[in-house]
Amino acid sequence: MTHRSTAPQDSRPDSTTSVLEAERRRLINLAYRMLGSLAEAEDTVQETYARWYAMPPRQREAVASPGGWLTKVTGRICLDVLRSARARRERYVGEWVPEPLPARTEWPTGATDDSTADPADRVTLDESVSMAFLVVLEAMTPAERVAFVLHDVFRYPVSEVADIVGRTPAACRQLASSARRRVDASRAPLSPADQRADVVRAFRQAWEAKDIPALIGLLDPGAVAVGDGGGLVTASLHPIEGAESIARFFADRTLPGRLTVRERTVNGQPGLVAHVDGALVSVYAFDIANGRIRRIWAVLNPEKLRPWKSA
Repeated sequence: MTHRSTAPQDSRPDSTTSVLEAERRRLINLAYRMLGSLAEAEDTVQETYARWYAMPPRQREAVASPGGWLTKVTGRICLDVLRSARARRERYVGEWVPEPLPARTEWPTGATDDSTADPADRVTLDESVSMAFLVVLEAMTPAERVAFVLHDVFRYPVSEVADIVGRTPAACRQLASSARRRVDASRAPLSPADQRADVVRAFRQAWEAKDIPALIGLLDPGAVAVGDGGGLVTASLHPIEGAESIARFFADRTLPGRLTVRERTVNGQPGLVAHVDGALVSVYAFDIANGRIRRIWAVLNPEKLRPWKSA
């Protein structure tokens, strides 16, 4: 998909137009969780609005819930994008990592809560935007992912999810349940926020100092680091495994006087951004449990760093 020009003004009352525009941010956040790409999420929402404005005025006026219509169309477009993404990912050079977000942007969901759902089965919006969570979503089928995001994250009733996914309510419950098991299996005890920030800060300091023992001490023995260059810049084509291997990899990649590493919020969690000669070159997200780094995701693909240019 490609970016489209701003849609023309709706002929309906200003209040309806305001409601439509107010939905845009929620839809982008929803689509981002479904697709793992802010660029694709924005394109999806643009396509949704293009379809809305392409309808004859009388047909638009007949829509009882414009917000519900927009959500349904966005979900269905996301399903199509996810189905085609598998072929595109097979052609992707190296490892594929979800596109990092430069800041946490949350909102009231505005969705009707499913009062029959067990609150213990829910995930928070904070958790659902973390890199660790998005990576788990990547392992799901398109239908599982859409059903899970709509039902467990955004709390849409199963009946509405079924209409979007094109399955029966019973089938959607099974999809969400299967996805929930994947998420539960991946969860680890989460370190307190201040401790996570301290670990990331210590990692930055040890990296800049090329202190290999200190880096090893901050990493879980079974830690894994994944780099995403997309074939556009140099990045490791395969994950780096083990604390010592990761420590030596980072220690070998310091550029005195040229490399600057700063602490930033990445997908709602403590992370790092690296600049070389003042130009942004990479963003790092971390999965930290029990005070140790379990996973590092390094995004170097310049196409995925677009949101960070103006952040």
